[in-house]
Amino acid sequence: MKLTFSNEDERFREEIASWLESNLSGEFAHLRFRGGPGDEHAFPEDRKRWEQHLAAGGWTCIGWPESAGGRGASIEQQVIFAEEYARAGAPGRVGHIGEGLAGPTIVEFGTQEQKDKYLPGIRNGTDLWCQGYSEPSAGSDLANIRTRAVRDEASGRWAITGQKVWTSLAHESDWCFVLARTNPESRAHHGLGFFLVNMHQPGVTVQPIEQMTGTSEFNEVFFDEALAEDIVGEPGDGWRIAMTLLGFERGVSTLGQQMQFQNELNDIVKAARANGAAWEPTIRQRIAEAHIGLRLMRYNAMRMLSADSQESGASSLVYKLHWSSWHRNLGALAMDVLGPEAELLAHPPYELTRLQALYLFSRADTIYGGTNQIQRNIIAERGLGMPKETKGR
Repeated sequence: MKLTFSNEDERFREEIASWLESNLSGEFAHLRFRGGPGDEHAFPEDRKRWEQHLAAGGWTCIGWPESAGGRGASIEQQVIFAEEYARAGAPGRVGHIGEGLAGPTIVEFGTQEQKDKYLPGIRNGTDLWCQGYSEPSAGSDLANIRTRAVRDEASGRWAITGQKVWTSLAHESDWCFVLARTNPESRAHHGLGFFLVNMHQPGVTVQPIEQMTGTSEFNEVFFDEALAEDIVGEPGDGWRIAMTLLGFERGVSTLGQQMQFQNELNDIVKAARANGAAWEPTIRQRIAEAHIGLRLMRYNAMRMLSADSQESGASSLVYKLHWSSWHRNLGALAMDVLGPEAELLAHPPYELTRLQALYLFSRADTIYGGTNQIQRNIIAERGLGMPKETKGR
């Protein structure tokens, strides 16, 4: 694993740092340090314009191969981009699901026609995507999804019926990649398909889920015979494609997540210095541990990205468990630094500070995207080769 950067990489750092300094001004100045976890609702239209501004400058999809419209940036350069983006306080990306998940999956498994159809909109920042995986009865246990896809033999189109939940930014999205069951007789991870669904059509209903933070970046999405625009791969390939996509989620896209974490830690340190909490030994120790944990997170991500596929797969199993527990603890640290007054709010609608929102949002980190309990099972069974958990009858 490389931890140093070449002269060429450092020139790349100067290029992106200079561009961000020049462009996070004027109409975009108010977006600095906005749009992170618990703050995704902030300035959605302005952040969409920022996404397209990034694209015009050539700063979206930099890790995609040049044949797909990207820069073909090295892993080191992608790390540098994430670091400088964080240092500049650039806003949380609204296009990250398309750029980091949908796009790489289409590059890997899609036909040339599908690449020509979907990749330009992602790269240009004009098409936003969401992820249709979790369901009310299949959150961490993704293989038990019930959403079904029925093919019309005359037209060859697939009609999607079912419900997805905890769908981030579905209310802002143009497209959704949906995991659905193509064979009604199939069980577990067999008989699934990976579909690309236009969100702007009859048969798609988005219902926001209001959280205790008062925001609604998550949604329920109902499909009532909504037509899929395309299927990626063949019917039955859905599980394999979905698992590859999760590798993308715990790969390059983690660098953007760490960007937000660093900003939050910086805010906590600033608050601790301002109110004197930084001089309390236990608080100082917890801040140090948070810093160490974030650095370990970065190094593990770099190890995943620079390793071969087998080693990377094993390393990626621990990543979700690590970051979710770390981030939940960071939220608790934020409240302890702010003191008991931070627990008091006058009345709804609540005007939360960024650190209060961090605390409330991070309570869910160890649940969504795979609970810690499920993730430990995965580590034991897939990573360590231990016997599978006994299933009840």
